[in-house]
Amino acid sequence: MAKKYAIVKELDEAVNLKDGTTVLQFETRLQGGLECGGAYLKYLRPQDAGWKPKEFDNESPYSIMFGPDKCGATNKLHFILKHKNPKSGEYIEHHLKYPPSVPSDKLTHVYTAILKPDNEVSILIDGEEKKKASFLSAEDFEPPLIPSKTIPDPDDKKPEDWDERAKIPDPDAVKPEDWDEDAPMEIEDEEAVKPESWLDDEPEEIDDPEATKPEDWDDEEDGEWEAPKIENPKCEIAPGCGEWKRPMKRNPSYKGKWSPPLIDNPSYKGIWKPQEIPNPNYFELEKPDFDPIAAIGIEIWTMQDGILFDNILIAKNDKVAESYRETTWKPKFEVEKEKQKAEDEAAGSARLAGFQRKVFDVLYKVADIPFLSKYKHQILDLIEHAETQPNLTIGVLVSTVVIILTIFFKLIFGGKKQV
Repeated sequence: MAKKYAIVKELDEAVNLKDGTTVLQFETRLQGGLECGGAYLKYLRPQDAGWKPKEFDNESPYSIMFGPDKCGATNKLHFILKHKNPKSGEYIEHHLKYPPSVPSDKLTHVYTAILKPDNEVSILIDGEEKKKASFLSAEDFEPPLIPSKTIPDPDDKKPEDWDERAKIPDPDAVKPEDWDEDAPMEIEDEEAVKPESWLDDEPEEIDDPEATKPEDWDDEEDGEWEAPKIENPKCEIAPGCGEWKRPMKRNPSYKGKWSPPLIDNPSYKGIWKPQEIPNPNYFELEKPDFDPIAAIGIEIWTMQDGILFDNILIAKNDKVAESYRETTWKPKFEVEKEKQKAEDEAAGSARLAGFQRKVFDVLYKVADIPFLSKYKHQILDLIEHAETQPNLTIGVLVSTVVIILTIFFKLIFGGKKQV
């Protein structure tokens, strides 16, 4: 069931993102996987932006949102910058284009965003750079931080006589006299001949001869009993049964509904677009106007539980973040990886053991088949040998099949060599 979670931690001192490098880093472990939901952090603006810790929710204003988000076809490491337009005063969400995917396992992973003074942001997963982008590039953020210089005029309207049709039906075209719109698509193949062995008097289905009327069938209550139908076995070896009909073939005279051919439209003016006017909200920007971070919030919607967050770090030096990855995340990750490997191997062994048990059960039943009684002792020896060495299960199964085939051929050919 989908649930919402929210928790916030205020920082002792707000972090200024405008000066030098800033590193945002945290660890997340999805113990039950992440089918649909988020596992991201919100880096919140100061409270004078209009929020209170006890009332923290999805409307609380943030500067950056960063972390995993997955649902359906969506699987990405979100990075969203909320930036204020100095002309309009409006805060706009700018999403990183083509963000990296989130690892699909259940281990702890560390996510890092490095904001650099040259307007570049670098996204790392487990210390490996997965994405590099420029805050001021329209190719990297949607919508771009710097608006376009012009916008379509909202008051410009398409003229009523504007023709956007590139092609039109030829008004001078006339349907040919021999064009038959009523001709069928298919006709009988007059050249087809009924096969000589066709069984005209045999129905395609017959009553099941092995079916019997149920003992508790009451004709008065249940009606007259009728045997279920089965396919007529005589029809399986014949070309066909019942009434023979000529097969259908495509009608060479079929043309369908007539329509005039298309010609270039002499009145075509192209696809209409409103004229461009100067964008009143346009501004130039040398560096993003980052709002400071005053708190860190976990505000997520998810359909899974068991999402763990750890080692949430804000640093002004990427070497500090690297040191945390090496000393806190990496040892933990290696232990989890080895444990997961052992669990996977154990699960695989359990599945194999279950398969082997079923194989042995079948082999014991095979040994009791009457016509194999002469070889029962030999088969039992093989089974007992395999149970002490389970890796021989497939070999024993093959050996048993060979014994059965040998006896089978002896029964057919009498144990004598063929000439």
